[in-house]
Amino acid sequence: MITKPNHVPERLALLATSAVDPFLTEELLKAEGVHGGIDLAKVVEPLSEDDARWAVEPIRGLVEDAMFEFREDRTRADAWLAPRLHATLRLTRREAADKRLWNHLALAVAPDYVAWRHLSEPTAKRPERRIAAERFRGPADRQCFSRLWWAAELFRNGPDYEPVVVACRNQDLIHTVLRLELIDHRPTAQALVRLSKNGLVTNGREVVGLSAAINAAGATLVYDVLAPDEPREAAALREWIEEAASAPPVARRELPTGPDEAPAPEQSVAALAEYFAELFETAPVRGRASAGLPA
Repeated sequence: MITKPNHVPERLALLATSAVDPFLTEELLKAEGVHGGIDLAKVVEPLSEDDARWAVEPIRGLVEDAMFEFREDRTRADAWLAPRLHATLRLTRREAADKRLWNHLALAVAPDYVAWRHLSEPTAKRPERRIAAERFRGPADRQCFSRLWWAAELFRNGPDYEPVVVACRNQDLIHTVLRLELIDHRPTAQALVRLSKNGLVTNGREVVGLSAAINAAGATLVYDVLAPDEPREAAALREWIEEAASAPPVARRELPTGPDEAPAPEQSVAALAEYFAELFETAPVRGRASAGLPA
């Protein structure tokens, strides 16, 4: 397994996707060796020196703690790291949509974490262990770090990250649901977490079936009408971002606190949770003996 590069930058930067491929060597994708870091540093675009958010040390501390704490079960690291990465790297959604930031984080700052978390297990058909290139520079729902940040952003309930932990414990939930546009509707996100927490939706087939039903129903039913949400509080987010310079490191044993926004309205979350449970009864879940009855 690879270790971190010899040269780890002190600050995050922007790394264009076109500049990534030369560093995605076979050696790296097999987790056998990593670039030194010096050559990569020559092709990045620096970020503002005045912004404390771009310091690398807090992020390196998180990933190293995650690799140690979850060395026996690496998939469990997602639920621990997602809220802490989000609370450490305080971004606007526009900033988080810039793939260049995540390219740099994955390839220059923590390629060892990407390898540790996403190196495949050998199978009869694919005995060679590899890391998918998309874990370094892929879409938001697949890239190693952006998927965690966006999961935290979309599943947090105002300042409360507990729903993020629930969502990230179900790999099928975050893999499938992050692709749905409806997930940006906060009561929808919280209703899905509630169904997962209550044990109604557990395995991959159930998640896929429910997600398909929710997406199809959303084409004819506007969830904003059935379950209205409160307007987003831009001032609270700005304040939270501005506090980054003075914020202490996130706690390892307790969940951090997100932006001081009002949570999704409980009445809306409850209404959608009930509606989704009804949808699930007839959702096309592969393996069921018949609609509405477990196999």
